[in-house]
Amino acid sequence: MPPSPLHKSRSAERVLALLDAVVSAGTLSLTAAAARTGMPTSTALRHLRVLTDRGYLLKNDAGTYSVGPSFVRTALASLQSGPYARLTAAARPELERLVEATEESAYLAVRDGDEAVYIDTVEGRRAIRHVGWVGRSVPLGGTAVGEALSAAVLVPPTRPAPIFNTGAIEPDVTAVCAPVHGPAGPIAALSVLGPADRLTGGRLQAAAAAVVEAAVATSQGLSGQREVALA
Repeated sequence: MPPSPLHKSRSAERVLALLDAVVSAGTLSLTAAAARTGMPTSTALRHLRVLTDRGYLLKNDAGTYSVGPSFVRTALASLQSGPYARLTAAARPELERLVEATEESAYLAVRDGDEAVYIDTVEGRRAIRHVGWVGRSVPLGGTAVGEALSAAVLVPPTRPAPIFNTGAIEPDVTAVCAPVHGPAGPIAALSVLGPADRLTGGRLQAAAAAVVEAAVATSQGLSGQREVALA
């Protein structure tokens, strides 16, 4: 007897839940993936095998799962031609300038319901640097990126204020963020993330100024007004 439409729908939901859990966490074991999605281990294993067979996940020798080439290819295609293509094209030069100015890793994030999702990055130049958050989601509440994405609508020529947070998601990591504005409010956030003991004092203030400049330039690039200087 063929599977019912309801069974197929439940299986699809479970596959997507497992994929989302691994992408958000970066790496997960079978036990952890099952626990995060509320599935029996045997069910999670069956669906994880489908994802690894299709190349959306990779399983290493230690038995942990991470994103695979099929997922990366799909994500890149979405960024290049999907709804975020214009945003990532405008933000990418600013991410590179942020790394040039701060030597720390720079990120672009967008809102997804009550979470922020990191969709692009340029890694910092330091040997010890923050990496690995593209595709990861974090809560809006209590995070600098969440505050940036929830900021009030600005009336030009008002500049956004930098937003700081240390240890909200990872201990000893400081985030410096600013919103990228569209006509109706924040549509994305730019961030610099680095070790808290390195982002202090003058370095922190310089990073904040650079992030604000990058966010303003990205907003202007999206509106076609990059040549207009904000007061």
